[in-house]
Amino acid sequence: MADQRSPWFMPAIFAGGLVFGLGLAISGMARPEVVLDFLQFDDFGLLFVMGGAAVVTGVTFFVATRYLDRAPLTASEYTRRLKRFDRNVVLGGAIFGVGWGLSGICPGAAYASFGIGNYPILWAVGGMFLGAYAQGFVRSRLSDAAPSS
Repeated sequence: MADQRSPWFMPAIFAGGLVFGLGLAISGMARPEVVLDFLQFDDFGLLFVMGGAAVVTGVTFFVATRYLDRAPLTASEYTRRLKRFDRNVVLGGAIFGVGWGLSGICPGAAYASFGIGNYPILWAVGGMFLGAYAQGFVRSRLSDAAPSS
């Protein structure tokens, strides 16, 4: 599949990341104090940011899947990925939410926050990496311990 990708694939990914980070910085979502004000119901400005992003994403997916048979940059067929709603999803979401609430920042916005000069956010980024490593370690141990059929 990689050989079917457009030569614009990687530049588009890079440009998308830059636009995303710039949007986070401009909207204030890269500032933990703004996010914490939102989480404490003191400032609902981020609701408009997230709502606007959800509308743009929804319209894009609706139009793209209806009028295009393949993704323009990867030539991959549009498919729906189904994931079971199980205890791992609930536990992972809870841990993510607690981390977001404690640090006032989510992973994507943490990098944008670092980009606008919030260097203490590196503690939160380090915690994210540590948590991801711990999850991978535990998951690999559990899969190694599971009886093979």
